[in-house]
Amino acid sequence: MRSVALVTGGASGIGAAVCRRLAADGYDVAFCYRSSSAAAASLERELRDFGVRSYARRADVSESGDVQLLLDAVEDALGPVTTLVGNAAIREDAPLALMTEASWRRVLEVDLTSAYLLTQGVLQGMMRAKRGAIVMISALAGLRGSPGQTNYAAAKAGLVGFTKSLAQEVGGYGVRANVVVPGFINTEGLAAIPARSRDLALARIALRRFGRPEEVADLVAFLASDASTYLTGEVITIDGAIQ
Repeated sequence: MRSVALVTGGASGIGAAVCRRLAADGYDVAFCYRSSSAAAASLERELRDFGVRSYARRADVSESGDVQLLLDAVEDALGPVTTLVGNAAIREDAPLALMTEASWRRVLEVDLTSAYLLTQGVLQGMMRAKRGAIVMISALAGLRGSPGQTNYAAAKAGLVGFTKSLAQEVGGYGVRANVVVPGFINTEGLAAIPARSRDLALARIALRRFGRPEEVADLVAFLASDASTYLTGEVITIDGAIQ
């Protein structure tokens, strides 16, 4: 049975790095994206250069109908998903006193409800096969809190409880579930932060540098691989020892 990975939010940043690393490891790789059509098409071609099959599809991972269409299309193109990487996320920051209900709901639906929809969609196949790895990408805000990000922090904290509970439910079926918590990683999102804020963050990092998407991808690949078959229900932070 071939290894088939599905990476959400896979067209850029950490998601794209994960796609490349898994393709290099021999996985057939599917990924979904929200708006970066050109980047998605380019990445899809790049993945095929690794000698594996690839498939990309635009999808709204907060909508159950869209998720089902995505999963059906991935299975038709590549086969059953054996590794799910939940990386899709949005932010709509505001102080709670000023946050709209719409912003609260959108962030929770994309960042947390999507984990439920996608995992439920692939889980029975993994359980029948007695094989599967699920890796959810959380955030430091979900562990420590972050002012102006109560919606985002709630969603990312929810992923931790979701994944720990899931690991206990499905471990007996050979399915593992873990959480990766990146710190400040060199992506477009980090570049959008004001320079002074980046400098303040950098001063708090013991390694005195920001992380690379490829370093997060290496950790995700380890958790997806047979090198971590006794590791499940864990929350692993990769942040350069930020204080």
